[in-house]
Amino acid sequence: MQQTILAISGKPGLYKLISRGKNNLIVESLDSMHRRQPAFASDRITSLADIAMFTNSEDVPLMNVLDNLKTLEDGKKTSIDFRKAKGEELFEYFGKVLPDFDRERVHTSDIKKLLQWYNILIENGITDFKEEMKPTEGDNIDDRKEDTEE
Repeated sequence: MQQTILAISGKPGLYKLISRGKNNLIVESLDSMHRRQPAFASDRITSLADIAMFTNSEDVPLMNVLDNLKTLEDGKKTSIDFRKAKGEELFEYFGKVLPDFDRERVHTSDIKKLLQWYNILIENGITDFKEEMKPTEGDNIDDRKEDTEE
């Protein structure tokens, strides 16, 4: 089953797209409460399928990074406690996931967020990242048509 998993700026966790309204989206949180709520155009909404990680060569789609993480962790939650880990520990751990990552442009907060998202997805049974998170037609929610003509 293909799903659209979203990150909403300023709101913790991840969300699953449930429905599209005229001026908003209906999303369901992937936390234990599974609350449904509206997300509006003023919210910065990004599909995880549209995110990539910086490397020293070309950017790697997030779904590939998550798949590498799943392989490293054998499909289980992360073995590192990202909340308590120091920066160097996180960089060393992430080097096992994505050896060529750009150490200047990828920050410890990015790694922590990635590990948190991975754990949320695993807890919710979303484990086939390449299939379940690939973009579908119309998924680029953050792109809005702008009139350039006057």
